[in-house]
Amino acid sequence: MSAEQILKTQIIQKAWEDAAFKQELLTDPKKAIESAFGIVVPDSIELSAVEETTSKFYLVIPPNPAEVLSGDDPAPAGMW
Repeated sequence: MSAEQILKTQIIQKAWEDAAFKQELLTDPKKAIESAFGIVVPDSIELSAVEETTSKFYLVIPPNPAEVLSGDDPAPAGMW
């Protein structure tokens, strides 16, 4: 498991266990992550948190690696 996936798992676990953290994560995810984990998400990264339900799911389509590596943007940021 990658470091990014481990962090995502830790964030989700904390949201399940801590209602206040979950609410902050939904309203201000950068602040919530910094407060709980000491990780500063750069201003250049836009971060959103959404909550799935039993009847609402989200499919996240990551950037195409071929486009990221050959695009005009600077080198991929990788993990924040």
